[in-house]
Amino acid sequence: MTGLGAVFRPQLAPERLRSVARLADEAGLEELWLWEDCFREGGISTAAAALAWTERIKVGIGLLPVPLRNVAVTAMEAATLHRMFPGRPVLAVGHGVQDWMGQVGARAESPVTLLREHLLALRALLGGQRVTTEGRYVKLDDVALDWPPAEPVPVIAGVTGPRSLRLAGEAADGTLLTASASPEVVRRARQLIDEGRQSAGRADGERHQVVVYLLAATGPDAAARVRAELVAEGLESVPDLGVAGDAGAVAKAVQRLADAGADTVVLQPTGDEPDAEGFVRFVAEEVRPLVP
Repeated sequence: MTGLGAVFRPQLAPERLRSVARLADEAGLEELWLWEDCFREGGISTAAAALAWTERIKVGIGLLPVPLRNVAVTAMEAATLHRMFPGRPVLAVGHGVQDWMGQVGARAESPVTLLREHLLALRALLGGQRVTTEGRYVKLDDVALDWPPAEPVPVIAGVTGPRSLRLAGEAADGTLLTASASPEVVRRARQLIDEGRQSAGRADGERHQVVVYLLAATGPDAAARVRAELVAEGLESVPDLGVAGDAGAVAKAVQRLADAGADTVVLQPTGDEPDAEGFVRFVAEEVRPLVP
């Protein structure tokens, strides 16, 4: 079965999260994803709150920018969430928006090198290992978590470029793709991820999970809102991006991404979505029954 989720966009005030998270949980939605966009809500704080307010839903953070975070702190916070809410947090890390990283003095000269070092150290720490490493960016001296997760937990890389997608295959357990990924882009991403897995000798292991955001809207002004957002992002000429319409139309768009290689599709409302709770209810109650 294709996983299905929805995004709580950080254009909404943090105090709106409680009602959206509880509704998603009660409606039976599998996953609720949060963003750590500069300079809006923090990813760990919102995820912890959403997990505490709910009982069963998975809560994804998509994504934590690695230039902002010492890997030991990332591991500590991730492990704490997994100990308190086993099986429910989903952690994604990535380069972050480089302009934002520059604004806070954290821009890395080699983002791919930083992400590689961060992923390797993070997965080792969460796996209960004691780590000493002297990388270009990540430097740890005899570091181990006192409270690592009780069970193995996946670490997802949120990436887009070819080098980073290969790196995700080499060093991560899954990949998060943005709403700029059409079905054709998802197919190509799968190929690059598999190349990375092959080069790292991981091709015969557990399936690499691919999560894809899909810009979606429903209601009388849905098409106009989706188009306006694509235009604002400079993506209006890219085919097969976004979907506007009823549950049937949205489910077909989800299926196209699943056929291309997505394991989970997370529906991303437009930034001006007028009814966040209604959008979550639409995804859970109308779209989910139509997605095999």
